Amino acid sequence: MCHGIPGQIVRIDDAESKLATVDVSGVKRQINIACIVSDEHPVESCVGDWVLVHVGFAMSRIDEQQAAETLKILIELGEAQAELEAITTLSVH
Repeated sequence: MCHGIPGQIVRIDDAESKLATVDVSGVKRQINIACIVSDEHPVESCVGDWVLVHVGFAMSRIDEQQAAETLKILIELGEAQAELEAITTLSVH
């Protein structure tokens, strides 16, 4: 079963295409942030956001405490490593 893994957006790479770099436990990867962008929360305001990442997309914004709790649970379940490996093998075009 696949889960989202928490990461923090560290920079916007392409605002028009809604691409950003996320740091997931020290692994930096480009992701699509279209699902978390709105008129009230534009692309430029996403830097620093904690998000749940799944297959190269930020699926939702979460707070830092939720991110820490989710990562702890994934580690306990032994699934964090598989998710990190999946992130490192994805490429966004």
